[in-house]
Formats: sequence, C-alpha cells, structure tokens
Amino acid sequence: MNRTARERAAAALAGAALLTAGLTACDGGTGAGAGRSAAGGGVTAPGAVAPSPVEAVKAAWLKTVRAKFAMAEISATGSDGKTTTQTGTKGWYPSAHDLTIKGPGSESRSVMTGDVVYTQLKTPVDGKPWMKLDLAAGGAPAPRMNEDPAEYLALLLGQPKVVLDTGDNDLPGTRHYRAVLTGADLQAADGSTGVMPEKDRRYLRESVKHLTALEVQLWIGKDDYPVRVLTVGHDDKGASSTSASFDGFGQVAPVVAPPADQVADFDAVLKGGS
Repeated sequence: MNRTARERAAAALAGAALLTAGLTACDGGTGAGAGRSAAGGGVTAPGAVAPSPVEAVKAAWLKTVRAKFAMAEISATGSDGKTTTQTGTKGWYPSAHDLTIKGPGSESRSVMTGDVVYTQLKTPVDGKPWMKLDLAAGGAPAPRMNEDPAEYLALLLGQPKVVLDTGDNDLPGTRHYRAVLTGADLQAADGSTGVMPEKDRRYLRESVKHLTALEVQLWIGKDDYPVRVLTVGHDDKGASSTSASFDGFGQVAPVVAPPADQVADFDAVLKGGS
C-alpha cells in the first residue's frame, strides 16, 4: 500500500474508532425548540406542582424521541487525557450524525446513517471524496454509544437516584438534575417506566455494561428538551469526562448520506483505488 493510501486508511479507521468508542460531549448552547409540556422539565408556573425527577426525565425523553434531530456540540476527554470534539447534527432512532470531528492534530467530517459511516477524504480515491464503512458488515455491529440527547435521557429513565439540584443554576429557565449511578443501576435503566422498545433497551444496556459508575448532570429546558448534559464515566481503564449541549430540536434537516457516485468503499481505500 502506498503512503497516501495508508494515511487515508488510518484517518478512516480513526474516525470509525471515535464512533465505536462512543466519544462524547461539549460545552456551549443554551436551549431549543418551542412549546411546553404540562408535565415538562422546565420552570414550574406559580402554584403548579413540579413533576418528580423520574416524571420530568420521562416527559423529556418522550418529546425528544419525536424530534428526531438536533444540533450538538460535543466534547470528551478520555482516560488517556486526550480530548475530542464534535460539532453538527445528531439523530436518533435510528442513529445518525453529520459532524465535524476534531482530535489532537486531526479534523474530519463524518456522516452516519444507521450503521453506515461516511468519512470525507482529504484526497479523493478514483475521484470519490467519501469513504464508506459498514459497521454491520459480516454481522451485527458491536453496541456503541451514539451520544445523542435521547440516549442521555434514556440512561436516566426510571432511575430513583435522579434528584433535583436546588442550588445555583447557571442556565436560567432550566431545571438541573443530578445522579450518581452504579453499573447495576445502568443495567436497570427504564425498568420502572418501560417506555423504550425492548430492542432499544437491550442495546442501551449492552453499550454501557463496561461502566462501573456514571455521574450525570442534566439540564432540562422549559420546552422539555435536554439543554446540557455533563457526565463522568468510570470503567477498568479509569475515568472519562464529557459535556454535551443541544439545540434546535426538530428544526434541523435530517442527515443525508453522500451521493453513491461520490463514495468509495473502505476496501478500495485500503487498496489505494483502482
């Protein structure tokens, strides 16, 4: 394989690794959407009874699922101390994204629809500027975190350890919730609310089974959408911290895969083209 092809393959593999490793989060963003749910997670009107944390999370999850897409700013620092950021569109059920991904010394654009990832190449192969990698080729893909707002809420579904933080809130017009969950708690997600389809519940639990603990902070806006999420995850490799901000729920155009005639297959990129 020539040097250029090797560099392309390395970049492509790095992009795929970011996805399968489930890198997260980022600071920024303030609120989104329009409309308010009576059972919502936002500021309670005078005289109204505030929903319990479990009810607020459930209402937010149900509304977020319907939105399908949102803008995201995501940043994650792994247990190795390296930080990766993602900016762009996130989609869920099915998983999707159109992101600019920046890591130490690298930057690329990644598009995902379902289990297919498209990475924009710095140097086209046979005139094609995109490379395709099917994560499900040869069988079902390994469970992975999609790091979308619905998924963050899903981790907190039915969790009695979620509490309302009544201290200082740096995001006016939101409710701030906290939770410290064990690995066993994560495997019980949605056990009491039962609002997720069983296949999605199983997939979620499988994707977090490596975690021994998860610390979560969640801000839900007055429109019932999650505005910001901070997490610290613990596993046998150490701790990784994340921060995610979301906006524009239901106002973002759906993610679209690149035109087929502009896409080279992963194997063709490895071979350096025809």
